Amino acid sequence: MSRAAEPLPPPPEASASSQAPLDPAQAVSAPAGASPAPAGASPASAAASPDPAAASPASAAASPDPAVASPSPAPAGPSAARSAGRGGLAIAFAKVSFIVFGFVQQLILPRLLGTDGYGAVSVVFAGVGVVNNVIVATGIQGVSRAVSSVADHQAAEAFRRTLALHAVLAVVVSSTFALLAGAIADFSEAPHVAGPLRLAAGIVLLYGLYAPLVGALNGQRRFLAQAGFDIGYGALRTASVAAGALLFLRAGQSGVLGAIAGFVVAAGIIVPLAALKTGFGRRGPAGPSIREHLVFLLPLAVSQTFLNFLLQTDFFLLRRFLGQATNHLALGARAADDLIGVYRGAQLFAFLPYQLLLSVTFILFPMLARAHAESDRAAVRRFTMTGVRLSFLLTGLLVAPIAGLAPHVLRFAFPVEIWSRGGDTLRVLSLGMGAFAVLGVASAALTSLHRERIAAALTAATVVLVAIGCSAAVPRASFGPDMLVSSATATSLALATSAVIAGALLHRTAGGFVRAATALRVGVALAAAIAFGARLPWLGKVAVLGEALLVGLVYVALLVATREVGRDDLATLKQAFGRGARRA
Repeated sequence: MSRAAEPLPPPPEASASSQAPLDPAQAVSAPAGASPAPAGASPASAAASPDPAAASPASAAASPDPAVASPSPAPAGPSAARSAGRGGLAIAFAKVSFIVFGFVQQLILPRLLGTDGYGAVSVVFAGVGVVNNVIVATGIQGVSRAVSSVADHQAAEAFRRTLALHAVLAVVVSSTFALLAGAIADFSEAPHVAGPLRLAAGIVLLYGLYAPLVGALNGQRRFLAQAGFDIGYGALRTASVAAGALLFLRAGQSGVLGAIAGFVVAAGIIVPLAALKTGFGRRGPAGPSIREHLVFLLPLAVSQTFLNFLLQTDFFLLRRFLGQATNHLALGARAADDLIGVYRGAQLFAFLPYQLLLSVTFILFPMLARAHAESDRAAVRRFTMTGVRLSFLLTGLLVAPIAGLAPHVLRFAFPVEIWSRGGDTLRVLSLGMGAFAVLGVASAALTSLHRERIAAALTAATVVLVAIGCSAAVPRASFGPDMLVSSATATSLALATSAVIAGALLHRTAGGFVRAATALRVGVALAAAIAFGARLPWLGKVAVLGEALLVGLVYVALLVATREVGRDDLATLKQAFGRGARRA
């Protein structure tokens, strides 16, 4: 008998919470755009949703006054629905395209810069990515909330007031980043990236100006324009980074510095283009005061900081320990950069399950928020168990091919210097990122149930667990791929521990998490599918896709054989994506 829970209703229409990520280093290693994250940070306010109850609960929770945080309702009627639908599709396409552009960029750089250069530029991307993702999330969400919470004729005034504040913040944050560039490089035991990090401060400044412009488009429900900028910028950034690296290399200069220069150029082009589209608003009293706006931004910035440190803690600590080891062995900085490049290549694929599982949170978030607002405990429990079960099933489906075919997956995308040494690391790290995906869904559910502080505390605790685990395990490993596997193992254990804790907290809050039988069946099917995939031979790049499909089919077949998946699940899919959903 199938263990399916109650069918999920069709997902909400175009939501403003579907931002595309702005940082290329985070395009794969972070949620695709602002998203319900473990820290409980939601992207932009759900400006497109005509029902405040369906808006992202995190955005409401971040404000002390939910009435102020609630956006103005969208116009009702078929034309508004069609517009929202088109906007939602456009933003969804922008998200996918941005992931693809970021993915392509990561595949090009090792071939241009070599594995060691790829490792060095990855350190810079990781450092600027932590800051960029915070400033982007606060810029988009803050301005979107301000613009969407006033009458349409006052939107330009609210935009002007908040844009001025974000411009000041951009200058302050980018200047601070430039001053700390040397300290970041020294902590990473990579003093040679201090110069590129200082140059990357220009990216922080430009993103701090670009994000409020995108937020204005979002708050005004101009989703097609927003998606157009995201898609165009993704392509521009990828081409500019590659061109900058190539030009600098041909001139006999640092390809790493050239890649960052190309990044700055791309950001410098997109900002004035976006400003031409949005303008700068007009003076007036509408919109939040500086104090009100900062009160909204602060908890959002803190939660985003926790999340982005969690995504990069193992990377920074591994680079530090690799640098210390190469100094001790007198091997030089290139040896450490070379190995950290291998680790970054493994991360590129390991993060895919987490990214792709965000669609579950986009569906689960508004349903839980509505049920909680109506004090419907039965619905809260039902939606929680259905959403979490779905996340378990999909996580296994995504992790099985990546972990089972780990060396082949890397060989499909990267040169021999990466795939020959990164297979074991990817196999372990992909399992940890599967746990991270479940953690993300559980934390998003906690946030939607107004437990955002618990979710944020859990994310902060996970950062500490990862740091402790990596600090204990990595320095004790032999220099080389063993250090990468040790980092992946420590990170995965920390994430799995936090996922279990998140499940316990969600069970206590919502009255349910996932049935023990479901967890057992998924675990058995996942282990068997990985074991099967690990025995498949290398048959060429094209064959990897077929092998991945075969491993996924083995996983699904085992779930069907154990009666975990059955007719009820097929009915759920038909309801969500079939004719009934289209009529709705």
